[in-house]
Amino acid sequence: MSRSFRLTRRAEASLTEIARWTIENFGTLQAELYKAELLNRCKEILNGQAYSRRCAVLVDNADDLRFVRAGEHFLVFLGQTDEVIIVDILHSRSDLPRHLAALITLKNEGS
Repeated sequence: MSRSFRLTRRAEASLTEIARWTIENFGTLQAELYKAELLNRCKEILNGQAYSRRCAVLVDNADDLRFVRAGEHFLVFLGQTDEVIIVDILHSRSDLPRHLAALITLKNEGS
């Protein structure tokens, strides 16, 4: 069985918003190129070719979460033995620790 990656609904919504914003500001072609860049980074994570960091360096109780830079964004993910789950895609200028803490709270609440 080969590993795969998948995006959570939250990550899919973020990707859609990134595409919408990019289309409005830079056009459809650039949005398609950037989406491909983000998805390619997901494949690099899957194949162990992307340098990632543990989210625990930024917030408590995040031992299973990791993040990696992808263009102007961070991909937050769970690396499991059978798949990589992209939890969210956050802009590099966002308050990463605050967003990670919110993701952990949602996870602990079962959402």
